[in-house]
Amino acid sequence: MEYLFNEEKLDFPELKKQAHSWDAPPEPIPESDISGTSDSDVVIIGGGISGLATAARCAQLGLKCTVLEKFHGLVAHGAHIASIGSKIQRENGVRIDKKQFARDWMRICGSRVNEDLLWLYINRSEEAFEWLLECGGDQVDAALFGGNYRGPDFTEYAGTHFLTNKKGGKYRYSGALLICEIMEDVATSGGTEIRRKTRALQLEKTNGRVAAVLARGEDGKIRRFRASRGVVLATGDIGGNPEMLEAFSPLGLIPAKNGYYPPGLNTGDGHKMGCWAGGALENAPWALSLHLIAYAFYCFFFLHVNRQGKRFMNEDTWIQAKAIRCLMQPDGDWAYTIFDDKWFDECKKLARYGGGQFVDSLTAVYGRPWEENNEVREMLDTYISNGLCKRCNTIEQLAEAIEVPAENLLATVSRYNALYDIGEDVDYGKRANLLTRIDKPPYYALKWGPALLNVFGGLLIDTKMRVLDKAHQPVPGLLAVGNVSGGLYGVDYPLLLSGNSHGRALTWARAAAETLESGQA
Repeated sequence: MEYLFNEEKLDFPELKKQAHSWDAPPEPIPESDISGTSDSDVVIIGGGISGLATAARCAQLGLKCTVLEKFHGLVAHGAHIASIGSKIQRENGVRIDKKQFARDWMRICGSRVNEDLLWLYINRSEEAFEWLLECGGDQVDAALFGGNYRGPDFTEYAGTHFLTNKKGGKYRYSGALLICEIMEDVATSGGTEIRRKTRALQLEKTNGRVAAVLARGEDGKIRRFRASRGVVLATGDIGGNPEMLEAFSPLGLIPAKNGYYPPGLNTGDGHKMGCWAGGALENAPWALSLHLIAYAFYCFFFLHVNRQGKRFMNEDTWIQAKAIRCLMQPDGDWAYTIFDDKWFDECKKLARYGGGQFVDSLTAVYGRPWEENNEVREMLDTYISNGLCKRCNTIEQLAEAIEVPAENLLATVSRYNALYDIGEDVDYGKRANLLTRIDKPPYYALKWGPALLNVFGGLLIDTKMRVLDKAHQPVPGLLAVGNVSGGLYGVDYPLLLSGNSHGRALTWARAAAETLESGQA
């Protein structure tokens, strides 16, 4: 069989690359504007989990580090950290098949993943997590998260952990901020200098090698921070930069709410500096995480309706799918979950089939029954008091309360009850055991919707965390860790393992420190 190819290049003017504000590097800062120079083995730009963890491991390896962070305090989001294997998992009888996990990851990410980086995470994330616990010592507790979605096509692995501080101990926070506290403690104990309210402006090269960072401090003065071993970008993602979102992940502009706090962070500073130094960005569009955190933090697996009062999806799915389907609806920034007075008992019975985040508490402990693992009743009362949940005695009243056409909501509930009665969801294919009847007042409408949480895309790197140019050759002296680096994600953030970005941050930090210590940067 002969295949013929038309080699003529088609010209689509509307698809040509548009100019961006970061396309051209800024003019070099004059020497006369630079007030002093300091020397370190390693300079790290960014003081989140990945940056502080890199500093902590470098300090343990005997390297002198300086961390430059533009914010005034600790920066982290979320509660979870994931690994493929851990002592806690083994104690709970959890064994993750690494080969199957890799296949599932590739499938969810549309095969747009550097498999070398994926296997680096798979093979070394346990080591990174156990290192974290070792660093925290007797000041922290860790538990295995039990809020895993268990659907037929998308099953979340039980490899997620959450950390809490010991009461009366030296740490203030839990979750992701606690990880930052631990890493900062290790780093500063090892001689690391952390300069906050200090914004990196440019990278400097000497003889083709990235050798210094120019940064503006709180006093307004620009200083040179030289690095004999290498510079590490750990600046987070682009979620706070609308222009970069439009270029690399336009879906992230659709939600009305952005989950980043505080404003002014995650503006792609490291992405830009890496490009100006010769690094290459991975192809767009970049993966993102749309979490259902814009309104109520629960949506359950009951009937979902849009703002027209109509059912629009199979509710038996993971949260990223719910976020996307919600945004596809007319006026689709939020949706509602409709349920009746039997909801708590139905969750007790059915959560083991269709749990997961926003059904279970974020601190649900693996192996405990659903009703002993949450404070959902209290949360629902809070949502009723603040208007995120409406409770009414009739469906008509409920429709009026959430401002949807009563005839639509009545018809939707009636149809949903009929599907329960016949024992099959012929409309959307929901598992029969997760169908429920809505017939016992009072009736509830819980408002939920997505907010942008993270964007996962960035500079090309190898498994030594070295930034690569367009020819996939290392840019001498420059590394990238965490969300400024690319290669591990594609399409969606794979909640096969909630908290994997934090686990990746620690794994990448350790790999970067090894590269710097060995002189291979």
